[in-house]
Amino acid sequence: MSGAVLSADLGLPDIGLTTLSEVAGRSGQIARMTDLPTLVDADTGFGEPMNVARTVQILEDAGVAGLHIEDQVNPKRCGHLDGKQVVDTGTAIQRIRAAVQGRRDPNLLILARTDIRAIEGLPAALDRVKELVDAGADAIFPEAMLDLGEYEAMREAAGVPVLANMTEFGKSELFTRSQLESAGVSIAIYPVSLLRLAMGAAMRGLDVLRDEGTLQSVVGQMQTRAELYDLLDYAGYNAFDDGVFNFSLDGNRQA
Repeated sequence: MSGAVLSADLGLPDIGLTTLSEVAGRSGQIARMTDLPTLVDADTGFGEPMNVARTVQILEDAGVAGLHIEDQVNPKRCGHLDGKQVVDTGTAIQRIRAAVQGRRDPNLLILARTDIRAIEGLPAALDRVKELVDAGADAIFPEAMLDLGEYEAMREAAGVPVLANMTEFGKSELFTRSQLESAGVSIAIYPVSLLRLAMGAAMRGLDVLRDEGTLQSVVGQMQTRAELYDLLDYAGYNAFDDGVFNFSLDGNRQA
């Protein structure tokens, strides 16, 4: 669950304006609708180390499978924008230690994200991930890697699973799944892709409506009513109703 997408959904830029309650609420909605693991962007943990621990517990309660905490300063910004800043190593370590200590579910995946590569270079990033792993991180999310060789170096330095962020229009090339796998990457995320696909289609559809006065020419590109009903499991809800509200008053009425 992308922090950038939630920000956009709220009509806000991705600069740390969303709140923990907003992130937890949306995380719970998504986790409820899928049996797949839900990985959540928890930004910088929404405060000091004690707040980070509480963030972990609230997101656990929302039903997520994992989350990542980053090492940017507050207010943070999109990891593929210039001008971002990171905290010192001690603060970054405190955040991860607090997340690990706050965790109640041992199966919750805690990823440490670092944005230091774009600021201080790859050697500094390799040093930082080692320290974040020592602090208890289960996996590493190195933001804005430039090539596959950097991912290979990151995996070797970290010794734990490495995540690749394959966001479009960013600093990283859009590598294929097989390329990432060959570089030792264990997880790949496409955090804003669905938003971009959906909003691109929406903008083009509105252009058609303006120009043609009807959407008839693009109806074939739309999700059908039946497809939406299948996605939302209308049939399952109807079956549930039938199983619960199956009583009858026949034969129980007094004259």
